[in-house]
Amino acid sequence: MGFRQAAVLSSTCFFLGVLFICMNVDSRILFMPFTEDAARDGLEFYTTFFNSPPAIKAFLHAVMGIGIIGFVGKLHKWDDTAMFFDGSSLAAYIFAIAVYLSVDVPASRTIATPVPDVDTKEDQVEALRILSAGNVIIIVLLGAILALQAGETYVRRLEAKEQATLAAEKSKAKSKTEGGEEESKKDK
Repeated sequence: MGFRQAAVLSSTCFFLGVLFICMNVDSRILFMPFTEDAARDGLEFYTTFFNSPPAIKAFLHAVMGIGIIGFVGKLHKWDDTAMFFDGSSLAAYIFAIAVYLSVDVPASRTIATPVPDVDTKEDQVEALRILSAGNVIIIVLLGAILALQAGETYVRRLEAKEQATLAAEKSKAKSKTEGGEEESKKDK
């Protein structure tokens, strides 16, 4: 595994870890009967998350950038596996970032800093549900990226094994041909 593969896998796994932490709150909001306690816990959790220090937010966004750089670097070697696996993975990664920017960030802003006399408690709860659903979508996309990267590794290993088998057969055929030519020279 090279640097580009490590950049892709580490950024993807990092965000999956962050989202699985969020899933403790999201599962209570999406998959269990909705209660006021779940809403309060979710609002507190995402308010804390939103109000984290700028250095943490900068680190998260830098890891996103590392993932994109890794994908672009992997696509630099343009072969069939890169086109199918890395291209699809890059599309899923870009879509996950788009969901983050278009759903998670505005919903977090509505939860943490509601506009006075505009955003009601119901708006905050609705934003919490939307944010939780967006997180689940991102988890599915990142899981698909990991599956595609595993598939790419499998295909590359299978391809290397087939090439080694073909090279061995070719060298056997070449040695038989050379051996046959030497015997015919001896017979003359």
